[in-house]
Amino acid sequence: MNDVKAKAQQTGFEQRYELDAPPEKVWRAISIAEFRRKWLPQEALADPHSVSETPGKEIRYRLRDDAPPYLESFVTFEIAPNTSGGTSLRIIHELTGATFERLMISVANSNSPTMMLAA
Repeated sequence: MNDVKAKAQQTGFEQRYELDAPPEKVWRAISIAEFRRKWLPQEALADPHSVSETPGKEIRYRLRDDAPPYLESFVTFEIAPNTSGGTSLRIIHELTGATFERLMISVANSNSPTMMLAA
């Protein structure tokens, strides 16, 4: 079962999944670099090491976009056993304060006046 629930937040995004895999297997996939690289490229990480970690429960990484303006963010993976023997996975992707402010200024639809240039 791969049920997903997503929720937008003011400075980020949250997703929830119900997985059939046991928590130990999910933990290996999110915490061991050789497994993590299969779904989260090394280039996406600002640092290959986790920022914080509670073994078997939660791990947090710092990400950096590979294109200008090179926004930085944090992604936290939280896991817990679910009632069906699988895993509840919660992913929280948060922009840092300064990064979020820069993004709000540079969004495509910023509601600023349209500028027309003469040909």
